[in-house]
Amino acid sequence: MINLSGPAELLRDFVNTYDVETDTDDLTSPQVLRDWLEARGLEPAADLVLARELREGLRAGLRHNHDGVAYTAPEPLETALAALSLRVTVDGGTPRLVPADGAPHRGLAQLAAMIAAAHADGTWPRLKVCVESTCQAAFIDASKNRSRAWCSMRVCGNRTKTRTYRARRQAEGPGMPA
Repeated sequence: MINLSGPAELLRDFVNTYDVETDTDDLTSPQVLRDWLEARGLEPAADLVLARELREGLRAGLRHNHDGVAYTAPEPLETALAALSLRVTVDGGTPRLVPADGAPHRGLAQLAAMIAAAHADGTWPRLKVCVESTCQAAFIDASKNRSRAWCSMRVCGNRTKTRTYRARRQAEGPGMPA
């Protein structure tokens, strides 16, 4: 059984602070960003531009987790990560990334460190974004064969399948039996 709490869940929640379908951003100000981070036990950060770059870089990276092929982080994610200072520490015999001492944007650096933590605990490849282009919500694929493509089969899966069915029916032309 896969653990659905921890770094992958936190990264999923962070990516989902922007709803692509409704064009709604939960991170509306530096204060809201600080509150969001603190509510999750992370240190505050006020750089809203960097937070949004990290979030959308993560979304871009998670699109690659559907095919199971190794990939290089997309440019938006690399740019955001380059702005965050991290260091390796060993705690209880286990290495982990933490924000560098005195680093600005510590809360965002803590989020970035969750990428390595999710990879270490095996949940990173299960962290994906919905393939429905109007949605793109992040989710954790808990399916046995890691093949889930949509955040919700009932909503996004149904939309995609209905669109495919209608396109196929239209291509068959009029007069075809239903």
